[in-house]
Amino acid sequence: SPLALRHSGYGGKILGVDINSQALEEATARGIIDIGFESFDEVDWNEVNSVILATPVRTFRNIAGSIKNYLKGSAIVTDLGSVKGRLVLDLENTLGPRFVGSHPIAGTEKSGVSNSKADLFRAKKIITTPTQNTDPDALESVESLWRSVGGVIERMDPFLHDRVFGAVSHLPHAVAFALIDAIIELSREVDLFMYPGGGFKDFTRIAKSDPVMWRDIFLENRQNTIEAIETFIESLDKLKILIKEEKEEALTGFLREAKERRMSME
Repeated sequence: SPLALRHSGYGGKILGVDINSQALEEATARGIIDIGFESFDEVDWNEVNSVILATPVRTFRNIAGSIKNYLKGSAIVTDLGSVKGRLVLDLENTLGPRFVGSHPIAGTEKSGVSNSKADLFRAKKIITTPTQNTDPDALESVESLWRSVGGVIERMDPFLHDRVFGAVSHLPHAVAFALIDAIIELSREVDLFMYPGGGFKDFTRIAKSDPVMWRDIFLENRQNTIEAIETFIESLDKLKILIKEEKEEALTGFLREAKERRMSME
């Protein structure tokens, strides 16, 4: 969020490029950016020292191809994407060693300029995904930028990143979207969305997330997401059998183990 950067005391100029002119107008009016552009060729690239990619992840390759000839040699590029892996290597191939992958473990189900938060990254984990090709000075600059907005850095291999977040982020989002779909299917006789309990609301909050962003995440990290979904189906089947066969003791044990593992996170 440029707002977080602004509130960190950053005194430089912040430029925004977006195909949505309304978003640019709002960001400029709120002082989040200094000036907005609807296309790359409108930008004075001699002014640009750092670029942050903050669009759906499957647009990154095209954007990188579009800006590579504009960028001056000293410019650094990073991103806010939830998928790394092969994407990091492809972006390195296009942009060179001054691309540094990063993923802030922050944010909410809300998106857009109107939901910008100045303290979004404070005390939040920021994963950076350097490779053997990454320029050390570029890495230090990107990590310093994240520290300036309160982030806590952890470095991770880009492919390990996708296995980890395929399980702890992409799977829960997939489950939340699928649960809403299941409730739609179960609403044939009565509209079940008229009776949302607290648990249902809490559990499905992330299904309010941006569909285009999550379509891109699921497709870009499809192998890890599919493996995670298949493991979840196995766990659901295990639970279904315990309920179906009325295995009281085993069912209690299943639930207790899950509860204890969840409690250990607090």
